[in-house]
Amino acid sequence: MLPIAMTTGASIYLIYHAIPCLHRFGPFLSDVVGILQPLFIFSMLFLTFCRIEPRELKPHRWHWWLLLIQGGLFVLLGFAAWLLISAFPYKSHDVVVLLESAMLCLICPTATAAAVVTRKLGGDVAGITTYTILINLLAAFLVPLVVPLIQPMEGVGFWAAFSMISAKVFPLLIMPCLSAWLVRYLFPKVHKWLLGYPDLPFYIWALALAFAIAVTTKSIVRSSMGMDLILMMSLISLVCCIFQFAAGRFVGRCYRSRRDCRSEPAMTSSRPALPDEGPAMTSSRPARTDDLSEPAMTSSRPARTDDLSEPAMPTQRHARPDDLSEPAMPTQRHARPDRASREVTAGQSLGQKNTVFAIWMGYTFMTPETAIVGGLYSIWHNLYNSWQLYRHSQSD
Repeated sequence: MLPIAMTTGASIYLIYHAIPCLHRFGPFLSDVVGILQPLFIFSMLFLTFCRIEPRELKPHRWHWWLLLIQGGLFVLLGFAAWLLISAFPYKSHDVVVLLESAMLCLICPTATAAAVVTRKLGGDVAGITTYTILINLLAAFLVPLVVPLIQPMEGVGFWAAFSMISAKVFPLLIMPCLSAWLVRYLFPKVHKWLLGYPDLPFYIWALALAFAIAVTTKSIVRSSMGMDLILMMSLISLVCCIFQFAAGRFVGRCYRSRRDCRSEPAMTSSRPALPDEGPAMTSSRPARTDDLSEPAMTSSRPARTDDLSEPAMPTQRHARPDDLSEPAMPTQRHARPDRASREVTAGQSLGQKNTVFAIWMGYTFMTPETAIVGGLYSIWHNLYNSWQLYRHSQSD
């Protein structure tokens, strides 16, 4: 599905670009894309958030590790670019463009569609939604703090830039979320009906992806940069994509929640063991209340009420009230069911990016040439998502 959507989006723009008579419809088509793409994203997120309860949106420890990776590397690269510009102010343009491209790939927030892919892969939708909100807040804080070191923003202060970024991303996150919760509590029948179409957000996302790839193709075709610089930016975006997916999955594998630690060593048995009798025996009938002191024996017939002198057959008897303090017998450990889910969720949180936002941020805050890296990254992470979805479908 994803390769078809990507191919369709690129082909539509290339056909439009190759036929000059279609260019007069360019402004109209741009307006149509500008209306449909946010509408698709809103619908997709609305249907996804219908499956999330408000109490599920809470930060976990692995969220802070991912924020540290994204924010820390962004600050380090920004400091390196500042040192380079200070040392070689007239000879470092291409190098600074490449460093800014890597910075964009790192600080770019999680894609709004990442929750849809995460759900298809069996991940935690609430977990990745929580991280999407957190990384957007961090990006809105760090970009106006670090970028002026390498690209001074004249007339735009910290709070103005913070407001610009927040206004760009948060309406598409908050409005679908609030709408889904209103439908959940005010119109439960409608909410139940919407839950009957679990794959609909994925197909809506495929349509939105076709539009996003068309915009990406447009930015690449119309770029005035040399092919060598484009290839270098493509390589940087590929390295950043591989690194972030791998780092996210690594954090997901290493993280152990308190719930896992409590559930993993849990031991159970049918009853507590007595201090002087060893493991509890099994039988089809409970022991008599007056026969608790005798060891239970096995038999194919029930013990006679007047045959108290005969040893009873081994049975499974109910635990005595005074046995409750004894240690339980060891049994098979509980598996940690959410470990693979957390690995997928952390990988998608760090690796799948809002590349449309990256293109806008490149044009708005950085060297305009860097905007193309958002489109290049979009190709890599969608190819990886296609491979993940294919492998997941084969394993099912």
